Amino acid sequence: MAKILTLTLNPALDITIGLDTLRAGAVNRALAQHSHAAGKGLNVAQVLADLGHSVTVAGFLGQDNLQPFEDLIAWRGFADCFVRVPGETRSNIKLVEADGRVTDINGPGPEVDEAACSALMRRLLQVAPGHAAVVVAGSLPRGISAQWFGQLLAQLKGLGLKVALDSSGQALKAGLDSVPWLVKPNTEELGDLLGVQVHGPAEQRGAAEQLLARGIEHVVVSDGEKGVCWFAADLALQALPPRVQVASTVGAGDSLVAGMVHGLLQAEPAAQTLRRATAIAAQAVSQVGFGIRDREQLARFETQVRLTEQQEGCR
Repeated sequence: MAKILTLTLNPALDITIGLDTLRAGAVNRALAQHSHAAGKGLNVAQVLADLGHSVTVAGFLGQDNLQPFEDLIAWRGFADCFVRVPGETRSNIKLVEADGRVTDINGPGPEVDEAACSALMRRLLQVAPGHAAVVVAGSLPRGISAQWFGQLLAQLKGLGLKVALDSSGQALKAGLDSVPWLVKPNTEELGDLLGVQVHGPAEQRGAAEQLLARGIEHVVVSDGEKGVCWFAADLALQALPPRVQVASTVGAGDSLVAGMVHGLLQAEPAAQTLRRATAIAAQAVSQVGFGIRDREQLARFETQVRLTEQQEGCR
């Protein structure tokens, strides 16, 4: 298996609250509550660890609420390269209703200053060599510019790492300038990036071709329960996930990224890579929390994924 670095610049303590129905402006009583040290890169790291990879985690953590994150890192056996900064790592509240609707309330997170940016850059330049890939996932914290972010990705790529990018907005735009190895936007993020409407597979293909023309090797476009399309040179493969009971949609995209990176680094057949990645994402939707918890269930989900491959593209 590979040695993989994940970069989470803006991690979060995810607080998931289960409700029957959310009533705005009224007192709501929770049916369940769970909290997890999270953030997109950390979520990816957990799935990669379950797939057998050696994982290094890095980014910024607030000094005032370190314990859940340090507990997770120790439990998972990750190599810890996070830079500690003043303040609290943000809290993200997920209100999950019985019908599957999710309302997100995302906190702002700590302010990251220039000294912390320099410290992280130095640390990454020291530890990154020897890793096969880096997964850069999530939003930018306060104090981080898109320009600095783009420079960071270019530095990591310059060290020989395959860069997988899962972000949005200005971070995604800046990251594309470094020509990452893989990008995983959802349809909304892809449309916002290119200023076009992306409603179906045909439009996904047209948008993805623009990114492939820039030199990006793999464009993976997620569209919730409508499935995933993966575009690469001479490849357009669509996967439709199995129907599952939705417990939480949090972490589904992160699980997909982990599955894709795993299959690509293992040089597996394309169909096998996308089938497993889609099944891992479906399993993530069926549970609260992150990681591959039930191997037998995952195997069943894999058999239920429907794949379509056409040279003209996904339809």
